Amino acid sequence: MTDQPKPLSRNEEIKARSRHLRGTIAEGLARAETGALAEDDTQLTKFHGIYQQDDRDLRPERAKRRLEKAFSFMTRLRVPAGILTPAQWRAMDRLADERANHTLRLTTRQTIQFHGIIKSNLKPAIQAMHAALLDTIAACGDVNRNVIATANPYESAVHAQAVAAARALSAHLLPRTRAWHEIWIDGERVAGGEAEAEAEPIYGATYMPRKFKIAIAVPPRNDVDVFAHDLGLIAIVGEGGIVGYDVTVGGGMGMTHGDPATFPRIGDVLGYVPADKVIELAEKVVLVQRDFGDRAERKHARLKYTIEDRGTEWFLAALTERLGWELLPPRPFRFDATGDRLGWSESGDGRSHFTLFVENGRVADREGSPLKSALAEIAGFHEGVFIITANQNLVIADIPAHGREAVASAIARHGLANPAGGLRRNSMACVALPTCGLALAESERYLPGLVAALEDELAAVGLAQEEIVIRMTGCPNGCARPYLAEIGLVGRNPGLYNLHLGAAFDGSRMNRLYRADLDHDAILAALRPLFAAYARDRHPGEHFGDFAERTALAA
Repeated sequence: MTDQPKPLSRNEEIKARSRHLRGTIAEGLARAETGALAEDDTQLTKFHGIYQQDDRDLRPERAKRRLEKAFSFMTRLRVPAGILTPAQWRAMDRLADERANHTLRLTTRQTIQFHGIIKSNLKPAIQAMHAALLDTIAACGDVNRNVIATANPYESAVHAQAVAAARALSAHLLPRTRAWHEIWIDGERVAGGEAEAEAEPIYGATYMPRKFKIAIAVPPRNDVDVFAHDLGLIAIVGEGGIVGYDVTVGGGMGMTHGDPATFPRIGDVLGYVPADKVIELAEKVVLVQRDFGDRAERKHARLKYTIEDRGTEWFLAALTERLGWELLPPRPFRFDATGDRLGWSESGDGRSHFTLFVENGRVADREGSPLKSALAEIAGFHEGVFIITANQNLVIADIPAHGREAVASAIARHGLANPAGGLRRNSMACVALPTCGLALAESERYLPGLVAALEDELAAVGLAQEEIVIRMTGCPNGCARPYLAEIGLVGRNPGLYNLHLGAAFDGSRMNRLYRADLDHDAILAALRPLFAAYARDRHPGEHFGDFAERTALAA
């Protein structure tokens, strides 16, 4: 008796009958009696860079009053390598005020999310993005997502080459359907029936089994956490710039509590590819996963599980068959850190760059910290660009010599100083409550206060300036890459977190579970003696993650 194939997941059926991601989204937008879209359409809008959400803080009261949930939408830009012009920044600042919740959220994928967009504002918001020469195509969904790259292309010619590669990869792997243009900017409909007139030469009719992520790193800075992605490209520099890339495959941060079949994983180094073949390589990696990824169980559908189940050697053979040529042996590289270099830096052409810490990526005006207004003011006269980093920070980049004083003055006048403490400088959190439907606990709203308490503990043992990476998520899906943090906190239930320790400071080793289900006081109690021991017993130059791996996590 032969094994019967598993039935496809519901999402696969939705994609198959969606008419290349159209569904009934356009009709649903016209329904004024509800703030939501149809359930199937909420899956399709992800391919358009849109998530339907609701304010979970308001759920109990609205339920008592028998009202519909307070539905709204999150939209996410597609910004390869995170680079925006000042005009685009000003346009997005206005959009946040006119159509969203008056904030911009910088993400770990070098883009901007807008929260709190009600359904009647959704189409005007996306049209405003389009008017600024931006879009949300493939920012979410079962496709290649926003391609991220080392933060500052103006730092050197090598960094500029990495960003050019990110943009080329993004364009090559973009879905070809015109659904986004038809629905959101009233583009002309395809004649003759969408299925016949449109083809998806890379993705096919049902796209990828799950999302697919690419990152490009330029050693020695692993500021994109290159090992956390389905496909990682590590720049190898030679005479004339980037000569090629070491290739990693099979990284991914998501998991599910209580399900041992799901787990975070860092990518395997597969080999080396010359720079002129990197787009072909990426396409063929996508094709292997498209054809062999699990379309029955979405929790098991990422490339990391395909490789874990079948083996790296199998994957390399399948990839080589499609390429028609073999990868070369990987070349040596070295990383020294994952974070951003905050503050001022200069490039050889006399231009300056200021990297600004943005706590948890939230650009907002708060009492004593008018961050949003300050950046809008700077965008009014800045002659360079703004670059969103993969650590939720912002680079005011490519400032000419004659413009530095004005930028510095605005930074000082608005009090936009970077944090003094090494822990806060290396902190990240996902959005979590109240808008994320997956959140089990707080993250963005809680981590700043926890960091303050931990800063007191570090100061007490003389470690206030120590660079320690801490990241928090409100659920185990890993949006802030907590499993690659020296201190990782993953939400389990309201007020309770799993504490993970021991990741490498350079992002090359994941952490491990140290304690489960800790509340605020228990987190402090667990870390207090470790901080004291680290101050007392560490080896010269030893990072906290390495110390924890050597001591607290030792078998």
